[in-house]
Amino acid sequence: MGMITTKDGTQIFYKDWGKGQPVVFHHGWPLSADDWDNQMLFFLSKGYRVIAHDRRGHGRSTQTAVGNDMDTYAADVAELAEALDLKDAIHVGHSTGGGEVTRYVAQHGKGRVAKAVIISAIPPVMVKSDKNPGGLPISVFDDLRAQLAANRAQFYLDVPSGPFYGFNRKDAKVYPGLIQNWWRQGMIGGAIAHYECIKVFSETDFTEDLKKIDVPVLVMHGDDDQIVPIADAALLSIKLLKHGTLKVYKGLPHGMCSTHPDIINPDLLAFFQA
Repeated sequence: MGMITTKDGTQIFYKDWGKGQPVVFHHGWPLSADDWDNQMLFFLSKGYRVIAHDRRGHGRSTQTAVGNDMDTYAADVAELAEALDLKDAIHVGHSTGGGEVTRYVAQHGKGRVAKAVIISAIPPVMVKSDKNPGGLPISVFDDLRAQLAANRAQFYLDVPSGPFYGFNRKDAKVYPGLIQNWWRQGMIGGAIAHYECIKVFSETDFTEDLKKIDVPVLVMHGDDDQIVPIADAALLSIKLLKHGTLKVYKGLPHGMCSTHPDIINPDLLAFFQA
């Protein structure tokens, strides 16, 4: 585990375990590198070097009031990749982290990236507009901001207890530890960074980034994702990628890496090895 200091003085926390081909994991909002514990242990045991960082404002990184935008997130990853001398790396991102992977690979990854995976990810763009009529109305994201500002601690219990892991579905198997761990990760991060990241994950347009990527990309999405609906995300992203493969998971939720690692991890491994 370590820290790098970026050009603007922000400290970025990261974990770096093992040797072999590097796999870099990018977490979702408002979480941290810890959200990848299962995958990091799994791929470490398969002979990979596994790396995960806390995005600025999240986890153990600096609680920044500046730079809470996708261009800066991707630039931070570029600085981390340079500091760790990562080459032939596979980048895996969940949700907002999938957007971060998309922007990083498109704008900074030339010569360093072998493959990419975006899981339950926000690209191409989430918010509804004339150009994106299938998106979610801005009122949805305004409501998230209002709940965060009013009572972040309660909000960070309500999200994982319900739609994030699909625990609000009839007959869902509920894991209280996942809910508590989501809350723990969220509350470690900075309120201002999390608040501003709602705009980042809802309004950033990744259309041109997706078109630019020339490495193989695996797009994974559950068809019961209540956070990032599949129709306006994976099903559009796959049409923009030059070398994309789509895998749709029937009935799986947004947080499927945590609820169903027994399904997700082997599919990731197969893609890595292909």
